[in-house]
Amino acid sequence: GTHPVNLVEAIVRQRITETQYWREQCFAVNAADLVDRAAALEAIGGVCNENNKPTPFMCLTLKLLQIAPDRPIVHELLANGEFKYLRALAAFYVRLTGTPAEIFSLLEPLYADYSRLRMQTRTGYDLVCMDEF
Repeated sequence: GTHPVNLVEAIVRQRITETQYWREQCFAVNAADLVDRAAALEAIGGVCNENNKPTPFMCLTLKLLQIAPDRPIVHELLANGEFKYLRALAAFYVRLTGTPAEIFSLLEPLYADYSRLRMQTRTGYDLVCMDEF
């Protein structure tokens, strides 16, 4: 019914669009460029530091919601084993936009993925596994 961008709260969307990363790296980006940006990610996370600044992962999530790629493209992103943060971004997108049956079928294989991910938090970084994320 509604645009997928509305899955992110309005205040968070506003903070994302005000960040330097959004203006430099996410403005006028298509799906192919988004893949390159996501492959260069160094951590996952929502907001960091005391000012609740959105992380690049969250900026790319909003951009992915704006682009709303076709499902076969998302399936290819999930199948990518080379770039773990790209795979994490695709998994997060599926969780936000997929149906329960689709989420279960697509994300079930990730329970066997024990890749270590850096999660950026307000106080620094933590390590989590892909199957926990």
